Amino acid sequence: MTGDESENGGETLDRDDLESIVAENPEAVAAFVDRLDAVNELLDVVALGEGALTDEMVVELAGTASTLAESADGLATDETVALAETVGGNGAELQEAMETLITLQRSGTLDELAEVAEVGSLATAALDDEMVRSLAGTGAALGEVADTAADDDARDGLKTLLAGVGTAQRSDPEPVGALGLARAVRDPEIRYGLGYVLAISKAIGRERAESADDA
Repeated sequence: MTGDESENGGETLDRDDLESIVAENPEAVAAFVDRLDAVNELLDVVALGEGALTDEMVVELAGTASTLAESADGLATDETVALAETVGGNGAELQEAMETLITLQRSGTLDELAEVAEVGSLATAALDDEMVRSLAGTGAALGEVADTAADDDARDGLKTLLAGVGTAQRSDPEPVGALGLARAVRDPEIRYGLGYVLAISKAIGRERAESADDA
């Protein structure tokens, strides 16, 4: 078979036959040529790409792959694995927390909270020993007051006083002169109240006297 002839199914086609086929199917031949040109261009690009890789580029690519592998090894620590497990087990809660943080950040509240925390930290650092002792003493005194207020008798007495004050406020009391006071003393409830007030006054006087002696 010569260069001017091609074999097809055991038969040979000369140049005249090929020209005849092209003349009968010009569109199909044109489409085939377009596809053939695109394939050739693709093959040329691939060949150029392979030929353009120098030894240095190959070494660089290999080094990049090694670096990526080392990075992956560095990330696979016990801490990161534990963190991943925690995130996986609390995904919904962490998502809600992140949404809350984002909302606080966008509204500026997060910055304000950070400033408050910083001021609180500075205030704590600024406390000297004397101030700490003073605060401790105040706390102890408040604790004693709380203990006293928790006493059953003290609590009942305070409830009685508060209930009486509320009742008096609702009764809209009027000013009373000397004659009104003399008449009021005849009232059994007023006499009982005066006795209660006198008992409180006596107990207060006793506590004050004992405190003065201790001092």
